[in-house]
Amino acid sequence: MLIENPRDRETGEGVGSTDPKTQQVKSKTVATTMKKKVQWFWTWVIGSVILRLVLLYFPKNLNLSSRPEVSTPLTSLRRLAEGYWLKQSSMSPYAGSMYHGSPLLLTLLGPLTVTKIEGQPDHLLCGLVFVIADVISAMLICAAGEKLQVAYSSSLQFLGLQNLSESSELLPSGDFAALVYLWNPFSIVACVGLSTSSIENLMVVLSLYGACTRLVPLAAFGWVMATHLSLYPAILIIPVTLLLGYGPDAPPRKLFWQRKIIEVGNSTSSDRNFSEEEANNYLKVVNVFSWRPVLLFLFWTLLWSSYVLVLCSIYVQHHGGLQELFKRTYGFILTIQDLSPNVGVLWYFFAEVFNFFRNFFLIVFHGNILLMIAPLALRLKHRPFFLAFVYIVISSMLKSYPSVGDSALYLGLLGLFAYELKDMQFSFFLFSGYVGVSLLSPVMHNLWIWRGTGNANFYFATAITYACLQIILVVESVSAMLNHDRMLTKLSTAKLQSVKS
Repeated sequence: MLIENPRDRETGEGVGSTDPKTQQVKSKTVATTMKKKVQWFWTWVIGSVILRLVLLYFPKNLNLSSRPEVSTPLTSLRRLAEGYWLKQSSMSPYAGSMYHGSPLLLTLLGPLTVTKIEGQPDHLLCGLVFVIADVISAMLICAAGEKLQVAYSSSLQFLGLQNLSESSELLPSGDFAALVYLWNPFSIVACVGLSTSSIENLMVVLSLYGACTRLVPLAAFGWVMATHLSLYPAILIIPVTLLLGYGPDAPPRKLFWQRKIIEVGNSTSSDRNFSEEEANNYLKVVNVFSWRPVLLFLFWTLLWSSYVLVLCSIYVQHHGGLQELFKRTYGFILTIQDLSPNVGVLWYFFAEVFNFFRNFFLIVFHGNILLMIAPLALRLKHRPFFLAFVYIVISSMLKSYPSVGDSALYLGLLGLFAYELKDMQFSFFLFSGYVGVSLLSPVMHNLWIWRGTGNANFYFATAITYACLQIILVVESVSAMLNHDRMLTKLSTAKLQSVKS
């Protein structure tokens, strides 16, 4: 919603004061520019799809599906195929401790693991599903970015910071974030490596997009499915609730109240009604928490959860029921039973720790995620979408079985805040660090497992470096966002003082 300044009406500098011919020329220029941007955007999108399809045709899929950085016990398609084979043999899909994923995912992708297309790679059908999932996720990120940008520009214009609003519109953050997600090497590797993390990422993005646009059933469905597939997205209920209640990200809300007081107090009698009406309407949207969509979200969450539980109970009714399902999925995640190497740090730690202290450290590591939820929510409640990004990075860093697919998601969401985080420190260091870890991790794994010239410490060193990079990313991004808010506060305060004087 754009708020017109009453002074523009008096001086004739409003929207309607432009000469018709000049307005027509400007509109044609804008239309041409937009058309070129759309063509440029879709060219890169199609290019990313072609790249994925070409890589999927390589023999044995470049062996990426066997890489510990790509496939985990929860996201491996090979384990999913094993679980489907057990189910087809009238056995429990969780027998043998191979498969630990959702039975719904088993129903969706299981038949594709045995269906072959003559003359085509065996994994082609599953690969196409993951490619489609990546493209849909990118489109949802793009749409959410446009929604965030429009809302943020409106907020800046209401605060009288038109210059910043015009600068933010020069960078289409939605398009940029979508392309970052599609062309991110982590996203490409996860897709080509046939990791089910592409499906999990799609559900998370679906939930955030539904909350950002206040499509409550869609937000509830995405959150329920994301939590069902990997458990950790459960913490996203807080930013999803804030998005539904407050709307998209905005500057600190106290600035809007200050703006309202000054504008109403300094407006003339003829403009007083306009200023009060427009300001109050905007403040209702920005500052007042709306409980109706939140209550609807809880209703739809219960509804979708009931559907999921019923379908899962039908699938495993002859194989231990829901109790066995929870033990083999959520219990497997929380107890960290599989200590095979991955890009996380927990596998090495629990391989070395004494069994007597195992339960204590399980509580400590899982509790770390929960302890960070409340302080971050209180400090960043005016930016719920950015809060969701921070939660995703933290859970990706401390989860039991992380993979590069998790990094692909939060790096794509990071592109949505390119304007706000443009002054973030250590950007080049973080970029170099991610590149270095991506190159060194396979090398250290090869020295340890295949050549025998190294040990587990070689590979664990890259995992520690990877975790440190994520810590730096969280700290620096939050600091940059808070500094951006302080800058807005200073500019808005100076603007209000000039208006008051």
